[in-house]
Amino acid sequence: MKIHIGNGRLIDPASATDRVADLFIAAGRIVSIDEKPEGFHANQEIDASGQIVCPGLVDLSVRLREPGFEYRATLESEMQAAVAGGVTSLACPPDTDPPLDEPGLVEMLKHKAKNLNLAHVYPIGAMTQGLLGADLTEMAELRDAGCMAFCHADKPITNTLVMMRAMQYAATFDLSVWLRAQDASLSRIGVAHEGEVATRLGLPGIPTVAETIALSKILMLARDTGARIHLCRISSSEGLEMVREAKREGLPVTCDVSANHVHLSEMDIGFFDSNCHLVPPLRSLRDRDAIRRALAEGVIDAICSDHTPVDDDAKLLPFGESEAGATGLELLLPLVLKWAEDDRIPLVEALARITSRPAGILGIEAGAIAVGKPADLCIYDPEQYWKVEPKSLKSQGKNTPFLGYEVKGKVICTLVDGHIVHRPH
Repeated sequence: MKIHIGNGRLIDPASATDRVADLFIAAGRIVSIDEKPEGFHANQEIDASGQIVCPGLVDLSVRLREPGFEYRATLESEMQAAVAGGVTSLACPPDTDPPLDEPGLVEMLKHKAKNLNLAHVYPIGAMTQGLLGADLTEMAELRDAGCMAFCHADKPITNTLVMMRAMQYAATFDLSVWLRAQDASLSRIGVAHEGEVATRLGLPGIPTVAETIALSKILMLARDTGARIHLCRISSSEGLEMVREAKREGLPVTCDVSANHVHLSEMDIGFFDSNCHLVPPLRSLRDRDAIRRALAEGVIDAICSDHTPVDDDAKLLPFGESEAGATGLELLLPLVLKWAEDDRIPLVEALARITSRPAGILGIEAGAIAVGKPADLCIYDPEQYWKVEPKSLKSQGKNTPFLGYEVKGKVICTLVDGHIVHRPH
């Protein structure tokens, strides 16, 4: 398939490119930019006038719900949601049922995903068997099966020795460890940020120190073991200050935040809106503003959707009993564009947080537009508004705090390996 994308505004954060250009694609790769190759005859022409052509988005946290939770979502429904949101590469955490702790399970997931011919799926392997926090998995074997890194999803590792051994193992094989900083004892029964709103609503709180205590332990072990650490979903001002210091010190540390936390705070819980029951919890306005500052400064490396489809029955329960999580694949792009517009962030910098930088964290050949690179592309209309409502979402999960909102930025076309995988009429 030979494709010519003409007259689009090409934005490539990897090379700091922002200009109108033509792209020529053949055999799944970009063969030329601007100049039409000799003898090139396009099978398909895409006029991208007035639209932005950027690398396909790279999302660092997408729960596909297979295997084990197909009643919440299926691999096919969530992969369709991914390409509808312009996401061409995604990492899925290991908290499936059974967890991704065996090479066979990883290979099966990759095989099923590949057969759908939609987005690229990169499994993150379980650090311990069954995610029980006791016995380490065979990380080297899981890496050979296709795992890009290792994490414990939202399950706590209460045994510090196990965490240290996991980091030592990872450092030996130069594997990346992804950890979410939350102390299990301090957060066990909490469902909201410990503060004024939780007190008024009578909800059990999760204090900020639940994040900072866990973060302190992770960073001290990182110093000791030399392991490469990626910190998932930092949510507090104090936590970000610790990450800032760790980076100044030269520790091999990266971090991400959820797109929800860039825009929302505890105030958005309102009168027990269970769509705002998230992990980590929505924190104070001060914390939200600190996240936005840290993004602008580059302390935060990536923004992810933290896509977690939940069935309606689990969200219709009272706030404290409802299941945490929000769907987000199709909202990642418009939420990042909204942040860029609000805070006057150059588009090339904003898109880096969902393309080149997460691709670097995952260690994959993605997130860039250059001759010879895979033609994984997102074409979107930066001026088109659309309303977030259940019928407009491809994901089986309709649970998002942004239901009813009008957002700006609509994906017009998504290409993966030079094939058009999403193009609504």
